[in-house]
Amino acid sequence: MLYAHEVVLNELAQGLRPVSEGVAWFEGLSEDDRRRVLHALVLFCGQARAREEDVPESIARSGIRPTHTPAVMLTKWRFGMEALPAYELTKSFRLLLALFSIADTRRRTLHCAGGCTHAWHNLPDPPGAAAGSAERRKST
Repeated sequence: MLYAHEVVLNELAQGLRPVSEGVAWFEGLSEDDRRRVLHALVLFCGQARAREEDVPESIARSGIRPTHTPAVMLTKWRFGMEALPAYELTKSFRLLLALFSIADTRRRTLHCAGGCTHAWHNLPDPPGAAAGSAERRKST
């Protein structure tokens, strides 16, 4: 069974929800919950086998500048972003979500292409999703 935040993070990583919706969701959480979500994202990046060479693309996808603290940290392969000041949390979220998305897409392509039993790769369409998102997910 997946927790609600795990479902949302996986929907975002798989493109089932737009990143803008994910950022709004994240910013609506309490600061403690935002820090917990960042910690979960770090774990998900590890599970999905994120690589240091994914960092430049993650920074580009996230929309944050390479000079922002979370980007500098990730460039040095440091993940303690949940401990950053509150004003850095949304940038950290965008960056870690991009890294997770890159790594998870690779994992699904290489190891789960023929189907898998991972609950997080077999999510139902999120409420209000356009028809066909399950097909889009299968084609990535």
